[in-house]
Order: sequence, then C-alpha cells, then structure tokens
Amino acid sequence: MTFSDLRAALADVVAIPVTPYRDGVPDIAAFKMLLRRLVDNNVTTITPNGNTSEFYALTVAERRQLIEASAEAVGGDAALLLGIGYDIETANADVRIGRDVGIRMAMIHQPVHPYVSAAGWVDYHAQIAAAAPDMAFVLYIRNEWVTASMLVDLAIRCPNVIGIKYAVADPTQFARIRELAGADRFVWIAGLAEPYALSYAAHGATGFTSGLVNVNPQLSLSLRDALRNGEYSLAGSLLARISRFEEMRSEDRSANNVSVVKEALAQLGLCERSIRPPSHEVSEAARDEIAGILAQWSTMHDLMPESGLSERARAERAVIA
Repeated sequence: MTFSDLRAALADVVAIPVTPYRDGVPDIAAFKMLLRRLVDNNVTTITPNGNTSEFYALTVAERRQLIEASAEAVGGDAALLLGIGYDIETANADVRIGRDVGIRMAMIHQPVHPYVSAAGWVDYHAQIAAAAPDMAFVLYIRNEWVTASMLVDLAIRCPNVIGIKYAVADPTQFARIRELAGADRFVWIAGLAEPYALSYAAHGATGFTSGLVNVNPQLSLSLRDALRNGEYSLAGSLLARISRFEEMRSEDRSANNVSVVKEALAQLGLCERSIRPPSHEVSEAARDEIAGILAQWSTMHDLMPESGLSERARAERAVIA
C-alpha cells in the first residue's frame, strides 16, 4: 500500500480490538476470530495493541505475539495500524516485527514518562519515525499541552508521520490545532471514538476510533456513512442509540472502558470477559444493563445468532420482542 492508500485507510472507522484471555493468557484463536469478524463486517482499518487491547497490561512477548496473529488473521483484507510505545528501542523493535509480517502503519502511544518537554516530545516521536522511513506513523495525542508548533516541527523532520489521533475532549481546540498544524498535512482522526465523532467531523476529522465496533460493527459503520454524507441528524440518532453503552465506558474516569466491551462480547459468546488489573470486570448490575442494550441493538442489527447470546441477553431480547 502506498502512503496515499494508508491515508485513505485512516479516514474511516479505526477499530481497536480487545485482547481476549483464556486461563490468564491471550487467547490467540479468539483474537483472530474477533479480527475476522471485523473484516467480514466490512471494517477496513484495525489497531492491534491499542488502548482497548490493554496495551499497557501486555508483556513484550504477548504484544509481539498479537502483532503476528493480527497479520495472519487479516492478511491483506484490512489495513493494520500497529500500536507501539514505551521506550524508543522497544517501540522500534515492535515496528520491526510488524514490518516483517507486512504491517505498514504504526500508532505511537503517548510517552510514558513523568517529565516530558516539548522538544523531548518531538524528539521521541521523530526518532521512532526516522528509524523506519518506509512505515507510516500516527500520533496518539491525549494531552492538551501538545501544540500545533510541535506538530509542525515533527512534520518537517518526518514526512512519514501522516496522521493524528486526537483524543483531547475539546472540539474547539481540535479545530484550532488542526488549522495551525495543517488541515491537509495530516489525516485527522477523532480519538475519543463515537461520542466525539460528530463534533470532530464538523471541525474536519475524517475518521474516528472505535471500541464499540467490536460489539456492533454496523452501528459504527452507519455512523461513518452518515458523517461522510453530512447527514448530521441521522448521526445524532445513531449516537443516541449508543449513548448509554458509551456512558458506561466513560464513567469513573473510564475505569470500565474495556471491561464493558469485553462483557458485551462475552454475552455474545465471542470471548471471555476476563480483564487484567488495574482494570476489573463489571458489576452484576452492569452486566444486566449491558444485556438490555444488546437486546435492543439486536432488534436492528444481527449481532449474533440466538444460540450465541448469553441467557441474560436472550431473556432481554424476549422481553423486547
């Protein structure tokens, strides 16, 4: 794929898959099945080892196992945007593994360090991107202190940095930094998923990330299509349909961001609900609420045949029907 192809792939739903476990270790068979489910539902861009993948709870060996499994599962049927991070050499090593299995893009997680200067932030990303000039890179920005001038400096040094996953909950600041850093220089992705996709699209974002897409691919793709067509009223209706699910993920400083998704997948019979500390499985009350949401969605979207649903979700579906 050319850089032009990769830019086009980012202007879409960028799915962040979960990492399923079995007996405490990544369940590679289930992981591959979940990725194929995304591809078979017409999801074309996938980020293994993202935050919804529990990136920071995975060991080095596990992350690299998932890189290889992603390439095997997806083949050439979707673009893979590999999540990388930690120290520069660790990030570069993961890039090399990804490149060896045919992955052409990587997303650099925010630096994990208590002391980050503006110049050091630019150097960190530049050294990673410069080590693999044939790879395309996306920056994951979660801090409001990252300025447009920092992005301009990095763009000058590294033409292979092509995308910005902007995850600061401020559409006005997003609009301003996009204008100053270069509306056309980068592909701008709404990094706070569906709840911010509409407001960020109005300010020029052409893609958005999603964890919800693991559970209900058609809802996420329908939102993408509505935004592309400027059907903002329809987009608002779709966002209302997912609002409670996303609220559950964002409550308590996003404590259950991943565990809500995993609970839904478990109720659909797709993987175990287990999750690693410092995250935790959701409460019984939350499980019941998620079952109700799945039942509502299943009246409009074929999430899973009846036999695949949990008893909770089957009971809720029967009530709605």
